Amino acid sequence: MKLYYSPGACSVGIHIMLEEIGKPYDLDLISVRDGSQFSEAYVAINPKSKIPALRRDDDSVLTEYGAIATWLARTNPAAKLMPSDPEAEARTIEAMDYITATMHMQGFARIARPGNFSPNEAEKEKVQARGREIFAKGMALMDKRLEGREWIAGEYSLADATLYYVCNWAPRAEVPLPPNVAAHFARMKTRPAVQRTIQSEGLTA
Repeated sequence: MKLYYSPGACSVGIHIMLEEIGKPYDLDLISVRDGSQFSEAYVAINPKSKIPALRRDDDSVLTEYGAIATWLARTNPAAKLMPSDPEAEARTIEAMDYITATMHMQGFARIARPGNFSPNEAEKEKVQARGREIFAKGMALMDKRLEGREWIAGEYSLADATLYYVCNWAPRAEVPLPPNVAAHFARMKTRPAVQRTIQSEGLTA
């Protein structure tokens, strides 16, 4: 397998999952800061110009965070990235979808790339403020979900790796981590798979 990633981007979550699984894989750096996702070479791999993308052993390419995460969990059951209990499975997917579609794409994206939501420079601060509201609301909801539990679905799952990547962005979003989320973030950083991912991508947390 080969993961197309950008350091510190949402692909961190998939990177962690690959480390949890423990099977051999390669990394291919696609820097979103440099706009490498729009290069001719990468567009040939993923016409959506998004990361992450995963080239599988049969040479097919799988795109979209949720699809990649679910496929990794389903094809590697020994890693226990997806709970077997139907309720816990539903809560895992529920949390992952909310984090990626709302906290990330509706919240943080407004903060990082306000021009994508309004071409009017005069509205930049308003757009970013709305992004922080969405991001902070998501953190509050995740905090409530984590009350009395270590992991989002009760047992460790791909939803936890997903929450980790947005927690990494909290300083840039100027949104403090609420207590239960902060404790979750600290627990995640003790996991060997997370530590290996941090080291590999040259991250600070």
